[in-house]
Amino acid sequence: MTLSARQQQEIVEAAAVLRDGGLVAFPTETYYGLAVDPFNEQALERLFTVKKRLRLKPVLVLLAGREQLGLLAAEIPDIAGPLMDRFWPGPLTLVFPARPELPALLTGGTASVGVRQSPHPLATGLVRAFGSPLTATSANRSGEAAAVTGGEVRRLFGTEVDLVLDGG
Repeated sequence: MTLSARQQQEIVEAAAVLRDGGLVAFPTETYYGLAVDPFNEQALERLFTVKKRLRLKPVLVLLAGREQLGLLAAEIPDIAGPLMDRFWPGPLTLVFPARPELPALLTGGTASVGVRQSPHPLATGLVRAFGSPLTATSANRSGEAAAVTGGEVRRLFGTEVDLVLDGG
């Protein structure tokens, strides 16, 4: 899938919203996700509030590429390289020991962080435009089915989400 000029502009706008501490919904290869800056504790608080999510549940993080992994992982075991080579971009989540300075809300207090690289062009474009990893928790209230369209996200969250990148 090639991104249209409109989609590219929406990605730029979404990255600006995220830099301002906002909440953006975006499509992935499976369902819609909710993105915030994982290093911004106020944005994480808002994400948990909007989802009605328990604070002890860690949040998945999307990377643009493995060059961003060092921002999150304290250690990268040798086995991770071949797994990333084989399965990324793709739906494989790898769990690493978290850098100690990561927000406890992000890790759920587990001292570990789950990361993956999405093959969806809008998701990848958003992470690249933002220039740093992003959260990728499902676009739903905790315990409910995840939204699979932009319209579902809008119906479910309304103005609680600052911007919806619509994958069509």
